[in-house]
Amino acid sequence: MATGSLSSVPKRLRMVEDFSCTRCLEQNLTESADIYCEKCEGFYCKKCVILHSQFFTKHMTCGREDIKKWPVSKAVKDFLRKCEVHEDETLTQFCHYHSQLCCSACVGTIHSQCSKVTQISELTNTQPSGLEGLSVELETVLGEIKTLQISQEASIQSLQRTYNEHSEVMIEQMCGNLNTFIDECDNNSVGTSGGNEQYLKEEMCRSVLSIVNEFDNITAKELNEMRDEVISIKWSVTSSIHKCTSVHSDLSQFHEIVQKIGDHKELCLIAGIKCKHIIQQALTLLGKSGKAFNVQSITKHNVRIPSDKDVCYIYGICVLPDGQVLVVDWRNKNVKLLNQQYQVVSHWDVNARPLDICLITPSEVAVAVNTSNIHEVQFITVNQGKLVSGRKFQLQHECTFITHHQGDLFVTSGQELYKYSLNGKLICRLYQDRSGDYTVEKCAVSPTGDRLYITSYYPQNKLRTLARDGTLLATYTDPALDVLHGLHVTPAGQVLVCGRLSNTVLQVGWEGESKLANLAAEEDGVEYPVVYICCWVETTMLRMWGTSMKQKESTSIDIELAKQQHKSRLQEPQYRTILSLP
Repeated sequence: MATGSLSSVPKRLRMVEDFSCTRCLEQNLTESADIYCEKCEGFYCKKCVILHSQFFTKHMTCGREDIKKWPVSKAVKDFLRKCEVHEDETLTQFCHYHSQLCCSACVGTIHSQCSKVTQISELTNTQPSGLEGLSVELETVLGEIKTLQISQEASIQSLQRTYNEHSEVMIEQMCGNLNTFIDECDNNSVGTSGGNEQYLKEEMCRSVLSIVNEFDNITAKELNEMRDEVISIKWSVTSSIHKCTSVHSDLSQFHEIVQKIGDHKELCLIAGIKCKHIIQQALTLLGKSGKAFNVQSITKHNVRIPSDKDVCYIYGICVLPDGQVLVVDWRNKNVKLLNQQYQVVSHWDVNARPLDICLITPSEVAVAVNTSNIHEVQFITVNQGKLVSGRKFQLQHECTFITHHQGDLFVTSGQELYKYSLNGKLICRLYQDRSGDYTVEKCAVSPTGDRLYITSYYPQNKLRTLARDGTLLATYTDPALDVLHGLHVTPAGQVLVCGRLSNTVLQVGWEGESKLANLAAEEDGVEYPVVYICCWVETTMLRMWGTSMKQKESTSIDIELAKQQHKSRLQEPQYRTILSLP
């Protein structure tokens, strides 16, 4: 049986490009085939098929419009059957525990303790082999990944515009100050002469120098902070775009493959399993992971410091990529920095009540500060184990909770959800509910930024899911969530909510419509949970943190994915986020 060949195949995920002309290959040439002859079992390009037709006038051929009638090429077979872990081995078995295809080397090492490993040939009679539905799903996810990529590229452009606009405003302000002062000097110099004129010139020089120094010391510092933020966020977004490009390439490849393998049962089975793994990676990237967590263990750490005058009341927690943790202590009016062992190593006193905190860059956070007459967002940088305050901007409304996504700040006021740029410019009001006092409390954003989640406090106890433009998509309520207050979205898109009086923590689907799992309750040590933030300890582990008002200490809950993938598979970068109970 003659088989087609491939011209080039990358090593990481070899791209099955096309069938090559059989006759051209015999002459060490590579031309894409346009015709397949079943009688000759050969492939022909447009040039060679002319000669073939002259010699074999009665042979029936089929073109690319009937490519499903073409045989599966050897390259496609080799690609599908190749083990990703042991590249010289062929996939022959399937581990049911890990849902992974295995070669003989995998079975002898990685899966030696697994109880159920079956030959692939045995599964072909029991598993569905049709790929029509999978092909449609691949096409759908391909479109979503492309849309995400376009959105992320737009975010980078928006970030740069924000920085440029802020720079122009700051420079215009300085120029305005200089012009105003020079005009005042001109007016004051009318009718003066001699020593007075000299004095005015010297005074003008000193004042001009003062304005310039103020720009250097304050405004330039603020611009440098924003520049560093923009660079860091752009790097993060660019990294995400590269992931999108890679996953899009993998999805495209399998979308082409499923069109070419026909009804070959074993290949269909292997392709189906591999496709589902890649689709799952894509869904995780899209923030649509449906994986549920299981609580593994609970540990406790004290975050009280000697200067605290009251019981610690942790309203927000944020985890840096290096594992350091920042907690917002509402009652003691401070922000505390914890090292990787969860020991308080630094703190920063706030001039008002800090209510929430969110990550801006790997070393910078934004804190929502709010009292009856102070409503502001304060930026804080972590520098060599110390907290350093940066710029801040005032708001014309209550500033209760805050979250960030690729240069956009989302701030709630208790009844509204607002969108701001990093320089404090109000972009728009996204959502409003004035039916009560606490209808728009905690907010969180999906990893892709296309969904926003907000909690409605007592007595509504609702989780609302909004589109990027503020359109209401879904509303979720649950009797197990009494005083729904805590909310967090993981890097994979899992949504966590908690009831403050019911002492419960639940996982909700990314659509915001249904419950996936009960994660923790009072019997697990959860008391008055206020804020939950998650911490990736491993790719299969989540750590939840909180604080107990009664015990004046923090509670750490390890949560494990319901179904783990084996560590031998390619791992995503580790994330560290965290959870809070007061």
